[in-house]
Amino acid sequence: MAVLVKSNVFKVTTLAAILLTTLQFSQPSHAAIPYSSLKGAVPSLAPMVEQVTPAVVNISVAGSKEVKAGMDPFQYFFGNRRGPQVQERPFKGLGSGVIIDKDKGYVVTNNHVIDDADEILVTLKDGRQFEAKKIGSDAQSDVALLKIDPDNLAEIKIADSDKLRVGDFVVAIGNPFGLGQTVTSGIVSAKGRHGLSAPNQQGLEDFIQTDAAINSGNSGGALVNLRGELVGINTAIIAPNGGNVGIGFAIPSIMMNNLVNQLIEFGEVKRGVLGITGYDFNADLAKTFELDIAQGAFVQQVIPDSSADKGGLKYGDVVTHVDGIRISSFNELRSKVSTKGAGSKIELTVNRSGDVKKVVVVLGAADKPAITAGNIHPALKGATFITGNAANGAAGVQVSELEERSPASMLGLEKDDVIIGVNRTRIQSVSDLRDALEEAKGVMALNVVRGNSSLYILIR
Repeated sequence: MAVLVKSNVFKVTTLAAILLTTLQFSQPSHAAIPYSSLKGAVPSLAPMVEQVTPAVVNISVAGSKEVKAGMDPFQYFFGNRRGPQVQERPFKGLGSGVIIDKDKGYVVTNNHVIDDADEILVTLKDGRQFEAKKIGSDAQSDVALLKIDPDNLAEIKIADSDKLRVGDFVVAIGNPFGLGQTVTSGIVSAKGRHGLSAPNQQGLEDFIQTDAAINSGNSGGALVNLRGELVGINTAIIAPNGGNVGIGFAIPSIMMNNLVNQLIEFGEVKRGVLGITGYDFNADLAKTFELDIAQGAFVQQVIPDSSADKGGLKYGDVVTHVDGIRISSFNELRSKVSTKGAGSKIELTVNRSGDVKKVVVVLGAADKPAITAGNIHPALKGATFITGNAANGAAGVQVSELEERSPASMLGLEKDDVIIGVNRTRIQSVSDLRDALEEAKGVMALNVVRGNSSLYILIR
């Protein structure tokens, strides 16, 4: 899906060209220049913006979240010592999204925009509205994929974000503060930013930093280059005072595309694993090891029988490139590897005691496949699923987590149950389960394997 397309509409390709053309119009006098006196085309981003904005959508969500209510002091006085109670509270939210496939109706957004949502409404620039279905999401990278009816839609072509350079001109499009579609411009301020996640979270971060104005509600919107191609999905800001301060972050399009392809195929992310531990390589280490490189990922340990071990990585190697793309930190290596699917083949360039070598590795699978939220049907709310095998060896969808008193638990599901069928449809993945529940009519029977027993649970 990552295709580079040159626009015939917009010929200006660099900010320098715009500024140079503008300077040609300047005059020594401070008098205003009548618009009608300007000869030739006036430099403008409008042609490109008109081309891409129909593919950027507004997203509104509604749902409910469990919150802990404070304990009534009189309850304790009269003998009720159960403590704070869990309550369901409704919420509403706004965000943005990008149509990346007009024929199939695929819309990319952030996971945090649609997380816990029971209803997702997509509004196009022309005012049309669609109820969206969630195909899948990945909380670690904050990417989610939705689907709407493919009815005369526009799309944005996906560019190779690895080719972006600091200083390249970019445009951010989204729905800040729910005002409606808004366009801002700036440059790429930095690449490979990370460290924005909370200390107890394991976010996959390799952000593009931009000074294009990004605010609350821009999440999930498009970051495009001057050709009108998607280079990133706007996702985060640093906002000490709650507003834009010229530091915004976007998920690179290549990283997003790797994840989306897995969500389309499996309904979840089957994360690749390299099998090493390590840390950032820096100038001090370079001096210690007498190497002429100053950045990279230092391999501290190679896990026995891991993909890295089988591929030939060794302790002390410094990884400098992944598939020919330079990396500057261990986090960059981790992010690039983790967003590629299990079974993917990657080429690592390593510096081994001063010798540059190429190492080809086939990524293994994570011990636990990525968990997909179980809100694919209202009756299953409160359950989360992973692809797994039943005791009899049959592949299916396993209940990995189950909230007490949730609709799924009231339905009769139990933790570690494996769903292998819906009515007469065989289920082998989360995507199969979602599709089967969407197509089924009337009463639906879940064929569940529990231990060595098989049973049916009905959804009415």
